[in-house]
Amino acid sequence: QVQLLESGGGLVQPGGSLRLSCAASRNIFNNYVMGWYRQAPGKQRELVARITGGGSTNYADSVKGRFTISRDNAKNTVSLQMNSLKPEDTAVYYCNPVGTQFWGQGTQVTVSS
Repeated sequence: QVQLLESGGGLVQPGGSLRLSCAASRNIFNNYVMGWYRQAPGKQRELVARITGGGSTNYADSVKGRFTISRDNAKNTVSLQMNSLKPEDTAVYYCNPVGTQFWGQGTQVTVSS
């Protein structure tokens, strides 16, 4: 059984920070690159950042220098530290084993004054 549970979203003012976490079942976490995606209203889901099992990372240009993805292989968790948040970062954020169709419920991030 595959489980993905995202948490940490909320309402934050522009320039603020949030840290998202995703707990994944071990059977999926150990075998895949893990990614954070987001979907804003009326837009397609997009990849925000991803991280390999060895810690190599990639970021969307829109978040480079502001977001940091990390993973704890011992705890089967992947996190996304989001700093200098902008209104355009508002979306539902999901973690996903890259290349699979496994998705959690997502966590809402709203950046607004």
